Amino acid sequence: MSNPVNTSLAERLKRRFTNALEIRCVFSETTMEVAALDILKVCQALHDEPDFAFEQLIDLCGVDYLAFGDVEWETIEATGHGFSRGVTRILDGTPPPGKTGPNATTRRFAVVYHLLSVRNNERLRVKVYLPNNEPVIDTVINIWSSANWYEREAFDLYGILFKSHPDLRRILTDYGFIGHPFRKDFPLTGHVEMRYDSERQRVVYEPVSIEPRTLVPKVKRDDHRYLHVVTEEED
Repeated sequence: MSNPVNTSLAERLKRRFTNALEIRCVFSETTMEVAALDILKVCQALHDEPDFAFEQLIDLCGVDYLAFGDVEWETIEATGHGFSRGVTRILDGTPPPGKTGPNATTRRFAVVYHLLSVRNNERLRVKVYLPNNEPVIDTVINIWSSANWYEREAFDLYGILFKSHPDLRRILTDYGFIGHPFRKDFPLTGHVEMRYDSERQRVVYEPVSIEPRTLVPKVKRDDHRYLHVVTEEED
């Protein structure tokens, strides 16, 4: 059953933001989806207007929906996929087999904002989908200053660009890091490895030397739990 407070929030959002793509309240959690072009004016209204008064940005994160919904475990015997999903992934961002619908490239990435209104004791999740080829969205630093490092993290890990960000650079990976490690098509072993060379007295980058290994457990369904036990009646 939905919380009446959050149900009220969803109704107020629907009346105020008629251009919102979707507003839903599930298990007392209210989520609003908006277009990337509308993010600034929507967030400004959510922050300034007394009906909402979301003074705090609790979190901002990126999401990569590449291969979302694919199933690996539809099998009776042991699966042979294992580590192959990490080394055979298509690296150009092209949707994998089966992902050819209209949303395959236009809704690959998402930026999710988690907002808190202390005044109204309400929380809200705002979600914006971004395309595969140009994951770009306006920064909300001028609305919530806490977005600064969150947006840098989303840029570093997902490659999402935030327009007008004053200092958009990596925050978790090394300065010379290649790629964005939280993207689903990023290889699990990375592109290069680094170590300190005592002879050259500096850090050096080299090709990856890690041997591919199975990181996904194999499922076996022929052990004693699945064997048919013959009863006396069947004898």
